[in-house]
Amino acid sequence: MYAARSLALNTRTMSNSSTQNRTALLAGATGAVGRHLLAKLLADDRYTEVHVLSRRPIAAAESKLHVHEIDFERLDKYAALFDVDDVFCCLGTTMKQAGSREAFRRVDHDYVVRLAQLANEGGAQRFLMISAVGAHPKSMFFYSRVKGETEQEVMAAGPHIVHILRPSLLLGERKEHRPGEEISKQIMPLFNPLLGGPLKKYRGIQAEAVAQKLLDLALHGGSGQQVHHCF
Repeated sequence: MYAARSLALNTRTMSNSSTQNRTALLAGATGAVGRHLLAKLLADDRYTEVHVLSRRPIAAAESKLHVHEIDFERLDKYAALFDVDDVFCCLGTTMKQAGSREAFRRVDHDYVVRLAQLANEGGAQRFLMISAVGAHPKSMFFYSRVKGETEQEVMAAGPHIVHILRPSLLLGERKEHRPGEEISKQIMPLFNPLLGGPLKKYRGIQAEAVAQKLLDLALHGGSGQQVHHCF
């Protein structure tokens, strides 16, 4: 089993010499992390084209933004879009939203693995995705087990360069209302200072910070297949 590591990148001290004229494909652009990542990709001059796979319309005010309204059950129809440098996957749902274990697995596992396969087949250089702290294919918890199985299969099916982020509770505003998470978001900042050492990975983190880490990894994360805790 691969080893996870924490992520601490200071992009201001890194060279941009090999990061110009990049193209990106983003799935999950309307979620908590995805919408921040989309904004960052559009604002970054190093990216000349940004393609978005979405189930619903997204305002396309930027000339380099190309929104593709798709049915994720028919991802193969859009294989030609994966001829990019970086494929970002910010897809994710909850058991409540999905309505069943089968529907949850379809989004958080099946779609994600197929995106990685298409990235590899389409010639993308990198696949970057969000998982979750505690992900393990043999976890006794269904959610963590699905996340762990997804990580393993993405590693096997994706491009040579794969970066997986395992955030804990995502802080920040969401479009949908999740009462349980809202309570946790109020409490977590109080506990974060108490979570040190190996417990740091359980600290809540702003969704925008996770988006920035994904972008940092795409531009400066190096080669190979890696799993990162982020806090």
